[in-house]
This record gives sequence, C-alpha cells and structure tokens, in this order.
Amino acid sequence: MTVTLPPDAEGITEAARLLATGELVAFPTETVYGLGGDARDDRAVARIYEAKGRPSFNPLIVHLPDLVAVERIAHVGPKARMLAQAFWPGPLTLVLPLRDGAGISPLVTAGLETVAVRVPEHPLAQRLLRAFGGPLAAPSANPSGRVSPTQARHVLEGLAGRIAAVLDGGPCAVGLESTILLADPEPVLLRPGGLPVEAVEAALGVTVATGGDAGKPTSPGQLASHYAPEALVRLGASEARDGELLVGFGTVKGTLTLSDSGDLVEAASRLFQTLREADRLTGPGGRIAFAPVPETGLGRAINDRLRRAAAPRG
Repeated sequence: MTVTLPPDAEGITEAARLLATGELVAFPTETVYGLGGDARDDRAVARIYEAKGRPSFNPLIVHLPDLVAVERIAHVGPKARMLAQAFWPGPLTLVLPLRDGAGISPLVTAGLETVAVRVPEHPLAQRLLRAFGGPLAAPSANPSGRVSPTQARHVLEGLAGRIAAVLDGGPCAVGLESTILLADPEPVLLRPGGLPVEAVEAALGVTVATGGDAGKPTSPGQLASHYAPEALVRLGASEARDGELLVGFGTVKGTLTLSDSGDLVEAASRLFQTLREADRLTGPGGRIAFAPVPETGLGRAINDRLRRAAAPRG
C-alpha cells in the first residue's frame, strides 16, 4: 500500500525514515515529482528500476541539498562550478566525474564513470534531503516511458502499490524535467529542460553544443521513445485529421491547448498534464496531433519531449 504523507514536519520525518530503511518515496521538486531512493543502497536503487520498469542502461539523477554535498561525491570543474553558483538550487542537472569511494551504488550510474547531480529548489525537497542526510537517486516518479508526474495524484496513478509513500507538495511549478549538461571541459547540452540553454550560454559566455546518443545514453532522459502516452502522436499539425484529437498552441486552436496565448512557460507547465488528458480522451488506439511549438527557449524542451512521445516504440 502506498501512503500519502502531508508536507509538514511529521510527513517529512516519516519520509526520511522510510528512505533510511531502503523504501521508495516520491517527492516534489520544482520540475516534476521524483521517485526517491537511497543512492548508496543497491537494493533501494534496484527497487527504483523495478518500480518504474526502467531500462538498466539509463542512469539516474542524484539529488543533494547543496554544492558542498555534491563535492563529496563528484569532481566539480570550473565551468560546472560557475553554473552551480548561478543556477543551483534549480532545474539544472550537471554530469560530473564520480569521486573514488563516493559510495554511490553502481546501479545509479549504469556503469558510467560520471554521475548526474542536481540541487532542487523546491522547499519540501530541500527539507527532505536535509532530514534524510544523504544522496537520493530520483528519476521522475512514473512508469518508465510514460508521462512525468506534476502532482501527487499522478504519481499514485502510475505507481500506487509499487512504492512506500508519496510526499504531497502540490503541483510542480516548472512542469518539465531539469536541463542536463556536461560542463567541462566544454559545455554540451545532453537534454533540454526547465532551464533554457540561452541562460546557460549567457552565464558561461560561450555557445553550448548539443550531444548525446539516444541508443546509448550518457545521462538520464536520453532514450528516444520516452514520455510516451498510449495514443500515437503526430507533430506540427495545423488541424486535426479524422480520428485525431488536436492539442493547440497560440493561434492553432484545438480540443485542448498548451497555451492559447502562445506562452512557452505556460505550455511547459501544462505539457505533461495535457498529454495525460489527451491520452484519456482518445482512449485505446487513439491519436493525438500537436500544433507547432517554436524551437526557442523552453520550446526546445517542449519539442524534445514531444518528439520522444512521437518516436517509434519497440
């Protein structure tokens, strides 16, 4: 049975206790809800993969309360430090060289010599991390390949009975996963997300390259068919074809919309909820068409998620 814990001192204490015994607890961040497990505990990390049905070669993000805690498990290069000081806590994940003797389960890094780390901004996540007192491996709290959860009830829809608890902190503000970046020696964007790459480029004063191989991920979030609803997805639609549900954006109006006004922040915050709603409305064998979204700012992350949702499924 999965229990829902309140966002108060008692709920946080119980969540930390469960995590310390190797159980899994979902908790809110500013991006999406994460499925937390002790990153030092092989069994706990294995339970994360089991609960999500997650491919073992897809690494997990480790959540920590501050840069000091990050430096205990990873080497922080000069560009990574600049970004950490500029954007942590916040929706940025940095892929860093793992320290020898860091104590992180090898299941977290999926055999890589790097570790993806993040310092979340959500106050409830911060309180939980400090109460727990250790690193939490925490991918999005949903079955692998399905839409990421932005509310506690979304977690329960996909993982009820598979995890011990969900710490209910209300809706997530950003609504997209974190931006993932390899910072040193030269910055490479591995996954667009809640922090626009333009902000990263402004902070570093350089252009950020794009890299990564969906067939062999070097960081979390790089599988090609990911964030997928049950329905088939078509992109770049100006109108619905027969049997399709159209999701609008801006001047393209649909049954549902990411943003009537063409606001990318609103679209980002509504993306996963809209995917869920469209999937529910279309039912088995359904088809969803999405209006074009600009490939700028948060639009990059939105389009990345939509392309993954539309990718062929093996």
